[in-house]
Amino acid sequence: MSEVKVFRVTGEVMKQKFFIPMSFSQEIRAAKMEHAVERVYTDMGSRHRAKRYQITIFSVEEVQPEKAG
Repeated sequence: MSEVKVFRVTGEVMKQKFFIPMSFSQEIRAAKMEHAVERVYTDMGSRHRAKRYQITIFSVEEVQPEKAG
């Protein structure tokens, strides 16, 4: 059984209706880093109607579950 980790994903969403890019930082529980990135793409696409090319991910880092907020 795989261990679930917590990843902090930071990036920005750029759409034409936004005058400046909207920055975000999300903490996602996932088994692998790739799963966390996929979850951010689906989440931001669903909330803001953003396509994948409009979402830029700057960093993905694993955080300790005690420090996740």
